[in-house]
Amino acid sequence: MNAPFIERARALVGRMSLTEKLRMLAGRGGLHAALPFTYHLLRYNAPGNRRLGIPGIRFTDGPSGVVMGRSVCFPSPIGRGASFDPDLEEAVGRALGQRAQELGANTLGAVCVNLVRHPAGGRSQESFGAEPFHVGRMGAALTRGISRHAMAVVKHFALNSMENARFTVDVRADERTLREVFLPHFKACVDAGASGVMTAYNRVNGRHCDLNAELVQKILKDDWGFSGFVISDFLLGVHATAASLNAGLDLEMPQAFFFSLPALLTSLAAGAISRNRVDEAAARLVGQQVRMGLVGKPRERRTRPPVSDEHRNLARLSAQKSIVLLKNENNRLPIRPGQGMKIAVFGNAARRGCGGSLGSVAVRPPYWVTPLEGLRRKGQGATIVFCPEGGRYLQKARRLAVEADVCLVFAGIAPRDEGEYFPFLGGGDRKTLALPQTQQRLIEEIARAGGKAAVVLSGGSAVCKGPWADCADAVLMTWYAGMEGGNAIADVLFGNVNPGGKLPLTFPHSDGELFPFDPGAKQVQYDYHHDYRYYDHKGFSPWYAFGHGLSYTEFSYANLKLNERSIRPDGALDFSLSLANTGKRAGDEVVQVYVGLENSRVSPRSKKELKAFQRVTLTPGEERELSFRIPAQSLAVYDPARKSWFAEEMEYSLLAGSSSADIRLRAMFSIAR
Repeated sequence: MNAPFIERARALVGRMSLTEKLRMLAGRGGLHAALPFTYHLLRYNAPGNRRLGIPGIRFTDGPSGVVMGRSVCFPSPIGRGASFDPDLEEAVGRALGQRAQELGANTLGAVCVNLVRHPAGGRSQESFGAEPFHVGRMGAALTRGISRHAMAVVKHFALNSMENARFTVDVRADERTLREVFLPHFKACVDAGASGVMTAYNRVNGRHCDLNAELVQKILKDDWGFSGFVISDFLLGVHATAASLNAGLDLEMPQAFFFSLPALLTSLAAGAISRNRVDEAAARLVGQQVRMGLVGKPRERRTRPPVSDEHRNLARLSAQKSIVLLKNENNRLPIRPGQGMKIAVFGNAARRGCGGSLGSVAVRPPYWVTPLEGLRRKGQGATIVFCPEGGRYLQKARRLAVEADVCLVFAGIAPRDEGEYFPFLGGGDRKTLALPQTQQRLIEEIARAGGKAAVVLSGGSAVCKGPWADCADAVLMTWYAGMEGGNAIADVLFGNVNPGGKLPLTFPHSDGELFPFDPGAKQVQYDYHHDYRYYDHKGFSPWYAFGHGLSYTEFSYANLKLNERSIRPDGALDFSLSLANTGKRAGDEVVQVYVGLENSRVSPRSKKELKAFQRVTLTPGEERELSFRIPAQSLAVYDPARKSWFAEEMEYSLLAGSSSADIRLRAMFSIAR
């Protein structure tokens, strides 16, 4: 901890009594976190020091929006990950940080970067996807944005990709897998200026995360040089007093149990913890408040202003950019509504607000725009009729399918069927990636009665293919699109917005295509390969690959040019390519650059890995040269024996394309001394 703000923090801590320091290490009055119904009522406070002008931690939650009060609900992070737009994500972060500040919080736990290891994981919606590099870039952007107004907390450290067994599961991973696959995105957020890192509930290699000195003290603080504070997950995230503090935990939230004043004083008297460790923990907490300009700042009166038009518009733009067009045969989309057209809308999801998990991260916006409302607002004189799903409505559905000019079926996963798990209330890990049988039957019956339909999917993770998929000309994935989701979906369906989102995880043909997932597992091994790396390793193709996403226009790739063919291990590869819009309307393309590692002598190793991407908007006929840089160290391998990283000296392939399975351009380069 060498940053200038740390020196001032240490000076402030040096002026405190022992009791004042110890009181800073745990939350106060936070038991409303125990129930999902009360979690959102108030912020969560940890003491500061009024005498020295230190406000203390004022925490609130929210990957999709600030959970206190009435706040903008943005698309779920998995949807924002589908935008592949770090600049837009940074703007979302600024909005989240600003709203947290307006509601009296100075700390926001909105940066969730746990990889989607298996798409059945119940809280997949809270992360940006399954690819470490992509998640790291999006998480870093969100961190930078939040940090303009509040202290950004990154969570959950680490290997927290299962929901039902999150309190009991022991996640095992060897050191290479841990450092190369499941931690780089956390480091990206730390490097972007995260103030706090929240530990996870689960065990990692036999030890709970708050007790895991290898994870928290060694990797996070020592190896990465993290100067912020480490905060526990709420209520059940701490398992000891001295052992947790000595492992690197700085703050127990939301209430003092193991870090209560008597418990800490007892540990100090027994020599189980040192005064130096207490001073360090207090300095980390104070240091971030100094860094953010909070120390000595007069207390501001909270006004709780209404949600701004700027943030509403940002929510709509984010939703528009998150939508992924998976399939569009016969140019079924976009729909061109007009007077006299009859559009039949099917499925309960059409009348549901586009929010996600019902647990601690649920947002209460001032309003929801449902897809049905959005369609009716944008319908331009078309007649729009609605039919729910379910067996008793099938006869009505068949009749409407025959009568309608266009059939839209809204299907997918309901918030109660995934998300944060609460016994008797729902949520949790999914048992299958298949659509509910009622929805599958509805799509098939509509196809039989009146021709193929456009299917609009919602949900927080992947859906697998079924017979229904062949009954649809078009399939659109909208995730949980937020409070403006209905407007954004209508914008895309009616062609006012050209979809440009890309899948941030792979969609399989079936559940059996993936490795087993046991929501009740007591112990699980996290292997080196998952998502598209797993498919490459196994040598077979998914339904829709990572990075897949269509447009209402077409793009061509050309002229891949490398500045040099050989770079040093401490150098970087600079290159460019040309992208052209060859269609008839403006649109966005996400250019993805993978590096092929097929020549590696290290095992295990991925066949290829994403190492760069750009989202680009082009008008019809426009061509643009795009520049990229890939540092050699981003290709490095971790050597557990030497406890160090090295860039393997060999020949690599450079692969540019529209998805992990749609490679358009190839070249070779090498790393050599």
